[in-house]
Amino acid sequence: MKFATKAIHAGVHPDPATGAIMTPIYQTSTYAQSSPGVNKGFEYSRTHNPTRTQLQDALAALDGGQHGLAFASGMAAIDCVLRLLKPGDEVISTDDLYGGSYRIMTKVYEPLGIVFHFVPMRDLATVREKVTAKTKLIWVETPTNPLLNIIDIAGTAAIAKEAGALLAVDNTFSTPYLQEPLALGADIVVYSLTKYMGGHSDVVMGALVFNGDELLERLSFYQNACGGTPGPQDCFLVLRGLKTLHLRMQRHCENGRAVAEYLRQHPKVEHVFWPGFETHPNHAVAAKQMRDFGGMISFVLKGDKKEDAIAVLEKFQLFTLAESLGGVESLSGHPATMTHASIPPEQRRKAGLSDSLIRLSVGIEDAEDLIEDLAQAIG
Repeated sequence: MKFATKAIHAGVHPDPATGAIMTPIYQTSTYAQSSPGVNKGFEYSRTHNPTRTQLQDALAALDGGQHGLAFASGMAAIDCVLRLLKPGDEVISTDDLYGGSYRIMTKVYEPLGIVFHFVPMRDLATVREKVTAKTKLIWVETPTNPLLNIIDIAGTAAIAKEAGALLAVDNTFSTPYLQEPLALGADIVVYSLTKYMGGHSDVVMGALVFNGDELLERLSFYQNACGGTPGPQDCFLVLRGLKTLHLRMQRHCENGRAVAEYLRQHPKVEHVFWPGFETHPNHAVAAKQMRDFGGMISFVLKGDKKEDAIAVLEKFQLFTLAESLGGVESLSGHPATMTHASIPPEQRRKAGLSDSLIRLSVGIEDAEDLIEDLAQAIG
């Protein structure tokens, strides 16, 4: 089944009670039992809810996985994976990681005895050098947030397998439309469904997709025991968003290319971070493991001054200055003071994240209007 057909049909079935085409919102906390412990597969909505089950099945189908689990946020999904670790275990991750991921790793799990190594993972040799007998998890973001670095998933999967470690890939920027980590050797795919998967900036959710009953038993236990589960209304909204994921991603990619090309030629722009350029350090890897290059772009103005970047952000009319990304509307952000403020300045600079970096989430508006907005803001 092709992706567009899967986005609309896979994992979702008409409601057995009424025949409703759209999955109903089962707004209930509990379920009647015919006898103690005898039920229809649902007993309490923290554990299972029919709307959430349909979403989890749809997510698994889109990523080519056996199992999907939905969470109240992307951070709750990340937390669930990190609960697989025990004191003394080591984790390798990228040095330009999303700020929220870095924060939970260093502020929540590092004090519990988990050791984290943040390295430039675009170079597989650097990853291999950090592997020890204690390495239990390798955590990949690709493209990375916000520098759009590309990490070789298949190459990293080979390293993880050799080390006996799990490989988790945060696929939020790409979605399964652009990239399928499980097919490339990943063990767990991580999403902030808040972003492209939901796609309309009206829900906060996260998800995990993976194979294997052993992982299902462990991860679903933490999902239920720790309680970071989403409500049925949010699950319904993401189910609706998935049905147009392929159409939206096509337009995000088209507009992203147009905006990237415009910025690259602008006399006031010093550098544009976008994996679709042949000059991108790992463009060949991106071209191999992605279907297209997405709508996330970062850039630095000439002079590399924070105040110049702030001035541009304040002038935007269509690129709304806001947290998050992946909605139908275009958004702009200043990672150093917004999404990545929790990362120490010296760590940001070491990874190449300048205080003047501007991140764009290119929406699905008319590309000409977006370019006109860039033109008036940059000057």
